[in-house]
Amino acid sequence: MNFLGAAQNVTGSAYCLEANGVRLLVDCGLYQERELTARNWGPFPIVPRTIDAVLLSHAHIDHSGRLPKLVREGFAGKIFCTHATSDIAQIILLDAAHLQEQDAEFKRKRHEHEDRKGPYPEVPLYTVKDAAASFPQFSPVGYEEPVELGEGIEATFHDAGHVLGSSMIKVRISQNGEQRTLIFSGDVGRWEKPMLHDPTIFEEADYVLVESTYGDRLHEDQKGIAEMLAEIVNSTRKRGGNIVIPSFALERAQEVLYYLNELLLGDRIPHLMVFLDSPMATSITEVFERYPDLLDENMLELIRRKKSPFDFPGLKMTRTTDESKVINHISGTVIIIAGSGMCTGGRIKHHLVNNISRPESTILFPGYQATGTLGRQIIDGAKEVRILGQMYPVKARIVKINGFSAHADRDELFRWLSGLKKPPQHLFVTHGEPEAAQYFANFVREKTGWPISVPGYRDKVTLV
Repeated sequence: MNFLGAAQNVTGSAYCLEANGVRLLVDCGLYQERELTARNWGPFPIVPRTIDAVLLSHAHIDHSGRLPKLVREGFAGKIFCTHATSDIAQIILLDAAHLQEQDAEFKRKRHEHEDRKGPYPEVPLYTVKDAAASFPQFSPVGYEEPVELGEGIEATFHDAGHVLGSSMIKVRISQNGEQRTLIFSGDVGRWEKPMLHDPTIFEEADYVLVESTYGDRLHEDQKGIAEMLAEIVNSTRKRGGNIVIPSFALERAQEVLYYLNELLLGDRIPHLMVFLDSPMATSITEVFERYPDLLDENMLELIRRKKSPFDFPGLKMTRTTDESKVINHISGTVIIIAGSGMCTGGRIKHHLVNNISRPESTILFPGYQATGTLGRQIIDGAKEVRILGQMYPVKARIVKINGFSAHADRDELFRWLSGLKKPPQHLFVTHGEPEAAQYFANFVREKTGWPISVPGYRDKVTLV
């Protein structure tokens, strides 16, 4: 096992597993922490043409975002994932490629008038053409359907309850008459969330890789989300500002719509215009409607009653740039949900420019903000931030609701691990900032006495 990403950091998920002459890559994510983005541009740590298959846990960009680059550099195998993940990943990768082309062109024009140049100022990491070239290699499978990957190697995808189509991946390896089972947690979801099923519990495994994004903290009670959101909307309306919500296009945008719909149905907030200002989020929302079997009973009941959170009065899904620009000319309070979730690109930056210096507006963060991102700077209390090449004072109200998170917190991660009826041979804690990962490793070790480690970038281990 070679840890090639999300090892003592959160993004860039990638793990290489070699057995029986087969080389597998589990996830191939984009790095989003500013100090680690150079890894996106460098040669892949393992020669891509030597990789036999990719197992993709889910479509989030920090798990899928380097796939077009991997293919361009020579990977010719299949990319196994669920059907919903295949549909959504292709939307996300096209969008990422388009944004990278746009950003490269924006930087090129800006640098024509500046002496300084940043790293890779005018070159996209990959193009729309590169992204599309990777799509024929996607090979969707159903949950619980075993996939043969070579002599004595089998993988199955299990519902992670994190985002639509997300998976925990079990790999079973037979060698010399013995069998070993590995579980890659992907991103562990949460229990009793709206829209999706609960995470799958496993009873046995020899080796487990578990994420630790929120391994050092507890989320707010999910039952309080609606109350907090109602207070934010009502108080901002009273001040005459806008509510700007940087949101991941997958799951978070749909969940925000779910809660807004719930509040509107109960007349607990004014019937304001709500803009889902993200072509990608709009396309992903359409994917939700194609996979009703992946939705939980509460969500299905809303759809049956024709009270879908994806189609309520006042909701407008904006696809074009011109439609997006018009939003900033509307007088009165509006709710704007736009990507990207960590404010690293996309339309949210333009809405921040128009609202972050307005004391009457609110910037609401419903998701995790990785170290080094613009979103993290804002929630950490920066008095001034750089957006699109200019500095802006932060005067808007800044709010974060952790209860929205699709990631399990410390106790929920431990609940997931507690399904194991006997100790694994080893537990690897990954996909967390160093402090969070180490805290969670210590927490589990104290509770269980299991052998646990927090691997670093490019660490290698032999599994016996």
